[in-house]
Amino acid sequence: MTLAELQELERTSTMPTYARQPVEFVRGEGARLWDADGNEYLDFLSGISVTSVGHCHPRVVAAVREQVGRLMHASNLFYTEPAMRLAARLSQCSLGGKVFLCNSGAEANEAAIKLVRKARPLGDVVVLHGAFHGRTYGALSATPQESKQAPFAPLVPGFRAVEPTPAAVAAAVDGHTAAVLLEPIQGETGVHVLSEELLRAARGACDEHGAALVFDEIQCGMGRTGTLWAYEQTGVRPDAITAAKALGAGLPVGALVTGERLADVLAPGDHGSTFAGGPVVAAAAITALELIDDPSLLARVRELGARLAAGLETLPHVLAVRGRGLMLACELDLPAPAVARRALLDQRIVVNATGPTTLRMLPPLTIGEADVDEALERLRAAVEG
Repeated sequence: MTLAELQELERTSTMPTYARQPVEFVRGEGARLWDADGNEYLDFLSGISVTSVGHCHPRVVAAVREQVGRLMHASNLFYTEPAMRLAARLSQCSLGGKVFLCNSGAEANEAAIKLVRKARPLGDVVVLHGAFHGRTYGALSATPQESKQAPFAPLVPGFRAVEPTPAAVAAAVDGHTAAVLLEPIQGETGVHVLSEELLRAARGACDEHGAALVFDEIQCGMGRTGTLWAYEQTGVRPDAITAAKALGAGLPVGALVTGERLADVLAPGDHGSTFAGGPVVAAAAITALELIDDPSLLARVRELGARLAAGLETLPHVLAVRGRGLMLACELDLPAPAVARRALLDQRIVVNATGPTTLRMLPPLTIGEADVDEALERLRAAVEG
């Protein structure tokens, strides 16, 4: 089909929930994508931090092919080895508690909300302005953005939004608080790194009042910042983590991971999902974890992130660069959506605008120095117009 034919199918058959760019991608390998006309693109978005080991990594593809030929689905009424192995691996590499597997980041956050509310019935959840936790009702209610919430009111009650400052977070937590839910690095609203002072204030307030501290690492986890989990660089250990995006290396999988205190809060029947932890996505996730949780790869993420950040700071029209590792954004003095479109259509590099003047970059963790240098040259041409 031509692009025009796909656009007509979208117009007649698809709910208009996405503002798609006029490109059809048909193949991917490593940090490269190809469109239907054979044009090659440098992918510095990774499907929004999903294909972090690159497109169609040979080991992930082999694991999926082997598993899909043996067993695709059995349901959580029975055991499958990939799901149990994935849960064990996630626990062992993080908080040491237990894991609920699901299908997406929003689902992981929904599970976290249910978990903390069962641990402290009727408790409020403190969230931060600038956060994004998903679009399902609980996750949306935890996302204090008027443009996203207003059309779908009334929302789930019991969420309290505060400014992202240590004092505001500490003041918001009391004996009726079930949890503080936050992203160590706020991704969707422009890659804003929360201060360690804020994270310590949240940890201290939760400890004082018996509330849970939950880190949404859906975008910033899985090696994106140069350690497997973003919290490892902060000195603050949460009671639970939510993960998704890169966990499946391109397939849909999410997880809620707890520490020991919250490990046995949920009981049979409290929560569930038909497709969660299916053998194929679990096989992909196990392989992705093995690839990402590699000290040499994580060191390269830190090194190349510094190289990319330094290069971005030299570009014209760039006012500031934010982020950590290979989770970066630059603030421009011109419209970012137009720059992202020129980057895609004229320079064939995939990035995205998360705001009127904010450009976000989430390249595969497996990129090399040549990819970073090439990206900077293409971005320079895009901002110069």
